[in-house]
Amino acid sequence: MKLSAATFYALLAGLFAIAIRDVLFGYEENGCSMTYMFEYPEYQRIRLPKRLQRQYPSYGLYLYGEGSYAEENKKLKLTGIPVLFLPGNAGSYKQARSLGSVALRKAENIDNRFHLNVFTVDFNEELVALYGGSLQRQTKFVHECIRAILKLYKDQPAPPSSVAVVGHSMGGIVARALFTLPKFGHRLISLIITQATPHQGPVLPLDSNLLDFYAMVNQRWSEHAQELRNVTVLSVGGGFRDYQVRSGLTALPCPSDDPNKLSLVSTAVPRTWVSTDHLSIVWCKELVLATVRTFFDLVDPDTKQIAEDPEKRMAVIRHHFVRHPVKIYDDTEDDVITFSVPSEVWTKVLAPRLSYTSPTEPRTKYCMFPLSSHRKSYSHFHCRSNDLKMSSWLFGCTQSNGLACLQAVDLSWGTELLPAFKVLTLKLDDYPSFSHIVVSASNTNAKQFSVDCEFFNEDSRIISTPVTHVLSFGVTVSEVVLHPTGLIHNIQLQDFHQMHQAFTIRIESRCQTPQEGKHSVYRLRVPWFREDSFTTASGSSVTQISARLHSPRPDNTSTTSLQLHTCPGCRYTVTIRTSVFQVLGQILRFHCSCLPVYIAVSILLAYEGQLYSLLITGHTVELGKALSASAKPYRVVPVINILLYLLSVGWLQAGWSALSLPPLDVPPLSEEGGDWSPLVSLLLFMFGSAIAYWGSALLGLALSLLSVPLSAIHRPSTSPSSGKLGSRGQISLMVFLVVICRTTCGALALIITYLIYLYKVLRLQMSERTLKHVLNLGPRQSPSRAAGPGVCVKEGGGGAVEAPGPQEPAVSCNSSGLVSVSMLEDTSEDLYLHLTLLTLLTLPVLLSAPSFIYWTKNLRYSLRLDPDPCWPVAIVLVISAVLLMSSSTASIRTSKLLKVSARLQLPVSIAMVAFALLHLYRVSHFIALTLSLHALSCLI
Repeated sequence: MKLSAATFYALLAGLFAIAIRDVLFGYEENGCSMTYMFEYPEYQRIRLPKRLQRQYPSYGLYLYGEGSYAEENKKLKLTGIPVLFLPGNAGSYKQARSLGSVALRKAENIDNRFHLNVFTVDFNEELVALYGGSLQRQTKFVHECIRAILKLYKDQPAPPSSVAVVGHSMGGIVARALFTLPKFGHRLISLIITQATPHQGPVLPLDSNLLDFYAMVNQRWSEHAQELRNVTVLSVGGGFRDYQVRSGLTALPCPSDDPNKLSLVSTAVPRTWVSTDHLSIVWCKELVLATVRTFFDLVDPDTKQIAEDPEKRMAVIRHHFVRHPVKIYDDTEDDVITFSVPSEVWTKVLAPRLSYTSPTEPRTKYCMFPLSSHRKSYSHFHCRSNDLKMSSWLFGCTQSNGLACLQAVDLSWGTELLPAFKVLTLKLDDYPSFSHIVVSASNTNAKQFSVDCEFFNEDSRIISTPVTHVLSFGVTVSEVVLHPTGLIHNIQLQDFHQMHQAFTIRIESRCQTPQEGKHSVYRLRVPWFREDSFTTASGSSVTQISARLHSPRPDNTSTTSLQLHTCPGCRYTVTIRTSVFQVLGQILRFHCSCLPVYIAVSILLAYEGQLYSLLITGHTVELGKALSASAKPYRVVPVINILLYLLSVGWLQAGWSALSLPPLDVPPLSEEGGDWSPLVSLLLFMFGSAIAYWGSALLGLALSLLSVPLSAIHRPSTSPSSGKLGSRGQISLMVFLVVICRTTCGALALIITYLIYLYKVLRLQMSERTLKHVLNLGPRQSPSRAAGPGVCVKEGGGGAVEAPGPQEPAVSCNSSGLVSVSMLEDTSEDLYLHLTLLTLLTLPVLLSAPSFIYWTKNLRYSLRLDPDPCWPVAIVLVISAVLLMSSSTASIRTSKLLKVSARLQLPVSIAMVAFALLHLYRVSHFIALTLSLHALSCLI
């Protein structure tokens, strides 16, 4: 039984390790280039009013500078555009150096016509992603910083009226939270760019302050969406490399019709196309360049400040972050073009397809495609070129003389930049006034390039194929073969819309002729979220793509697709197969925050099994056996599913709300309801059980190993006293710990209690080891063990003393050193129960660790943690744990509350799954309920 349970949990641990590996390492190599400073970076502290220094002693405001620029700004006579950088969770104010340095180089390139003044805030590297008590304080400090920054420009002829904000991680939430302050003027911020910011909700909801802060911010932006419509917000996620904040959380929770809010993933950003981890998103050169170019294109040439027109701000952002047309942004350029070139540079192309390679010497050339002969046969025109110079290249001719185009409309603004070339696709019905399409193939810089164009019917290039089922385990495949017929194809991946789906797409290309210098680009398109990813291949090759989603489909109107920009004359075979390892990774990536709940539930059910064993047989069992016997998912998961089904009925949901019961904590369902399927719940439960099993085993092993050297230092008694419940020492310890809770930090009191309890259990472990040694019950069973529970043995290894009869009292230890086997059994049973209680207490200690870390970092500023989210539950846990330290199985065995305590563990477990998945801090409350009930059982 024990071996089979260990094998089962070892298998689950292996699957969990596979899922962990996929989350931490299942992504491409880091494709970001490092940003370097050309001169030594300097951070000049901005002197704030003394009132603010007293109120926020651990915070600071700095101005970034390098070399001569830093020297010029020593007197703070600033003339640039103010940009404020807000670091995130445990972030440093020095992270602004990448943005500041690249902005300085950009200003030098334009002869310093205008420049950015990059300010940065020091938040003392606080853990605000895990402890929400300081978020409101940070928000108020940033408000004061913005006012102080704008005061630095008061002597300028045209001082700025607003500050642009760049927020990394939780800094982006603080930026949005500014608009919740009652005295904050909305015009103080016109542009917010957030990097890897979890806008949807906290990654780990460890305290109520964090959740309340998120609810306040998102409610403000939802209820005042129209009022905040002029605030431009861009949110950039890092992709799968960022395992700390998954990109689905970075989507802005705003109305879909708000044109000034944009969310995307770095893999979809033109000229970037790479995934970034949580820190590299700040210094990734490709992304920093896109951000700095955006700032400089946003500058109004008249005021030399960020443009006040929200439409222009969003147009510039889309230019650099959505669809780069391979042109320098210019909103004043005239789209009407007049050609005055000789007719000999014009070539009329009558065929539906063109493949042209320019010569190496400079040459002017224009290709004209007459539309009259193609409108009836084709629906679209597609063209691509690997000539990536910033200029117009494709036009719609409105006036021609038959040999050349005289006047045309520039269509190049619709160009889309891909990793290997630029492309443009036109729907012919949208341009009825055009007589020709003109493609510029001029080689003005003597650099060779190629142009490929074709007319095609859209229906012939769209292929729909169903993806394999997630439970196919990679056995079945879906295959599509594309013959050499065109430049662009779309494969619609039917039924690919759930977050836990993951596929390996294998694309094999075979070309009839060598394709030197030509590339294929494969694009995974997700229409409901800008999370497209690109893969480049050359010639005949085999390419594998990992197809996974960052967010579920919100409706039934869109489909994920694989867009292939292919080489002419090549045959492509596309194979789609479910990736089991990546499916496990997706489940863990989206639901890892639920694991502490399932770990706690598994331990509670095991504890229930121990209590029932004590109730029925009078003896308890070790935690591993109790886990394998009692921690069954069918006891909890079906009840939750039934509750979900019942609460989907309108009148039952209304009755639930009328009783003021909290809503069930279940992660949001997708439209089809498949995202939170029973199979996912089942797998998470089993993962939690495996972690509880091996975690408790490792804790027991650590205590056993630690007891060996400690036994030599501190020799334990062979008859350890359990102590007296409610003694003066216990009461004094309780009072001391409660005072610590209220005057310093609740997490500190919990840690002290845990260490004392750990020492008590360690002493119990040493006592058991000593008793086993005395009774010679090591690896082999001693003959004295077979003699019965009443046998006594001398410590010196003497012969056994005959046990008393069945009606006689059991023999106990005496002053000569005799010990009974029953004492060993009682000690072992006490150890089993206390090890379970210690394992339960471990979870609240770990969940409160961020509060303790925050308190220690700010200890020099304040002795008391304020606000302290842990102190109420910490008081209950501390009092219960102190009482439990002196308890024994004998006191529980005779308790009147034993049956009640055993029966309540299953309802508590169900309630924990129902109400703590999105509120992890409630786990501590449920454990406090269990421990306090156990403490009462010792007294009654």
